[in-house]
Amino acid sequence: MTTTPTTTRQHTVIDSPYGALTLVAADGVLSGLYMTGQRHRPPEETFGVPDPRPFGETVRQLDAYFAGELTEFDLPLRLHGTAFQREVWAELVRIPYGETRSYGELADRLGKPGASRAVGLANGKNPVGIIVPCHRVIGASGSLTGYGGGLDRKQRLLAFERGAESEAPVLF
Repeated sequence: MTTTPTTTRQHTVIDSPYGALTLVAADGVLSGLYMTGQRHRPPEETFGVPDPRPFGETVRQLDAYFAGELTEFDLPLRLHGTAFQREVWAELVRIPYGETRSYGELADRLGKPGASRAVGLANGKNPVGIIVPCHRVIGASGSLTGYGGGLDRKQRLLAFERGAESEAPVLF
């Protein structure tokens, strides 16, 4: 009889210019970054015990990002999802800071033209927002379509990365 190893989960909540962010670690590795009111946010009881210790480097890099000093995160991640979701999330981190891609462009890059809806669904299930920049994905027409953290946050994040945050309305 084999036993499945138990995953240790911890979490902490930090402030950001976009509201409170809940960071979740699985065995000390970042596995979740959730915004208040985020769609597809797991139940709080799955986040584990409150403990800020695993998140020092994550917090440092997020602070540098929000200060405009960091444009690319370098953190180990433990992303739980289907193989296709993980493919989409890997493609998201390739979208350069300050740029956007459409769902169709991501589907093409994955070698799956016509899968833009599936890409959109996978994008919406991204467990590590901001760091895995799902906010950089837009509709084919350039419109801001769905964002688990809310379209207002998506607009503000994109404006921030373009250096034009003051143009975006503050809705918090």
